Amino acid sequence: MCGIVGVLGNHEAAPMLLDALKRLEYRGYDSAGLATVNAGGLDRRRAVGKLVNLSDLLVHQPLPGKAGIGHTRWATHGAPTETNAHPHRAGPVAVVHNGIIENFRELRAELAEAGFGHETDTDTETVALLTCRYMHEGMSAEEAARATIARLDGAYALLFLFEGEDDLLIAARKGSPLAIGHGKGEMFVGSDAIALAPMTDRITYLEEGDIAVVTREGATITDAEGRRANRPVKTIALDHALVDKGGHRHFMAKEIAEQPMVIGNALRHYLTEAGDDIRLPDALPDLARIERLTLVACGTAYYACLTAKYWFEQLAGLPVDVDIASEFRYREPPIVPGTLAIFVSQSGETADTLAALRYCRDRVEGIVSVVNVEESSIARESDLALPIHAGAEIGVASTKAFTCQLTVLLLLALRAARARGRMDAARLSDLLSALRGLPATLNTAMEIDHRIRDVARDLAAVQSALFLGRGLMYPLALEGALKLKEISYIHAEAYASGELKHGPIALIDETLPVIVMAPCDALFDKTVSNMQEVMARGGRIVLVSDAAGIAAAGEGTFRAITMPVTDPVLAPILYALPAQLIAYHTAIAKGTDVDQPRNLAKSVTVE
Repeated sequence: MCGIVGVLGNHEAAPMLLDALKRLEYRGYDSAGLATVNAGGLDRRRAVGKLVNLSDLLVHQPLPGKAGIGHTRWATHGAPTETNAHPHRAGPVAVVHNGIIENFRELRAELAEAGFGHETDTDTETVALLTCRYMHEGMSAEEAARATIARLDGAYALLFLFEGEDDLLIAARKGSPLAIGHGKGEMFVGSDAIALAPMTDRITYLEEGDIAVVTREGATITDAEGRRANRPVKTIALDHALVDKGGHRHFMAKEIAEQPMVIGNALRHYLTEAGDDIRLPDALPDLARIERLTLVACGTAYYACLTAKYWFEQLAGLPVDVDIASEFRYREPPIVPGTLAIFVSQSGETADTLAALRYCRDRVEGIVSVVNVEESSIARESDLALPIHAGAEIGVASTKAFTCQLTVLLLLALRAARARGRMDAARLSDLLSALRGLPATLNTAMEIDHRIRDVARDLAAVQSALFLGRGLMYPLALEGALKLKEISYIHAEAYASGELKHGPIALIDETLPVIVMAPCDALFDKTVSNMQEVMARGGRIVLVSDAAGIAAAGEGTFRAITMPVTDPVLAPILYALPAQLIAYHTAIAKGTDVDQPRNLAKSVTVE
């Protein structure tokens, strides 16, 4: 997702804008730019690539002014070029935009006929051109912005800056998040509270359809119906240490290392002080009466849902449908009475997941979200939001958010199992005890790091890899393959081990590494049989298992990574660690950009 920031300050805006954009780099971007108003004049600077390029440009071509807007762009319409970079300007107006304007072609044709031709390949330029046209017709800046917004179809967070107006920003939100920061005689706008954190901790979140007229005295907000809206100002407690690498080479490495701590935080939030029972909000629907679950998510969060399907069905006897959010609402699924819908999203702003939630609004018994950002759109539109307490996750490839999602979903499944009479108190006590010990087990498991470095050196030289897993390890195999693709750019696929003979075995030869996620559980013997099929064809097995599993597998594996022993129910949370480290160290060995892999964004707020 692109990053937006705006400043109406008492000091030079450009340094503040640039610093704020740096805190949004984790979202992923391929160009950046600023615009300011100085002595009434509107000017801008833009550059392709990393923010350092924009920073260098500003040294040679300073951009004075105490009012300004900035943007980091992740290309959707048009290649990442300086011409296509934001802010876009048309006459007296400059605009930055997150999202997609779906009717931009029709608007562009209309504008061209009126003599307002386009210079870029972007949809955003249409917003600037339309506003410019309305101002040429005599409208004020605010009137022109409102008239433009009324013409737009699609998803957007928009921020307008005007020539001759050094005390005015206009912000609009539909589908993409946008927040207003309150200072002392200063005001700020950002697509993320992290961007505004050093400037203010007092935040107002715009709601769907809101338009805000921002001056240094404050913000006047109207809702989708044009009525004056009183949105609350909230004090955000953001630990600045969480957006620092803390001595690690990459944010991803720091966030992998933080997993024992943040899982412990989640457990302390959801377990009683004695740790012997699960403490969930009273607003949670009665899981004994729920007849079916629908779990919806994208990417890594989707794999968390696939894992949770095994837990809910095996432990609680509760039927579960799992859907990719982008497919869910378009197939118009029939939803049976008694269904509870659970939506999982790290950012809480994922466009497809939010659209799926809205589809379910009047069709289900209740809507529960599992999110990392408590003030996000998905959290606010749910009947109940369950925060995962992972803290700010900066690396584009999700790590600690994934394991915290798994932890919260497992606690939900355990609560359902107990409520539905499928688990006695003794078994619940055993599992909760194992869960409380999981952070320490993860700390012990960090010792595999040096072993994985050796494996990564071999993986860095391959073109493709295969991940296999059975039962609860199948979603982990999918997650491992996704991580390897995301940050090392190595093609990787994952299969349920039993599917090997149904096609993928044709890929096996001596050049293909096969990574097998297999704790020594009830399905281990079957997995060993699948491994023998691979080895018989010259395939190179990298076995991730505990000591008993590695001993039982015998000789013939190419590499073995020994994991601590844990209850099989908890294994997905523990085995996420080697999946993450394999991808991380392979990317390091290849020299790719770990925290900001190409073509990817942290939060996807367009469909």
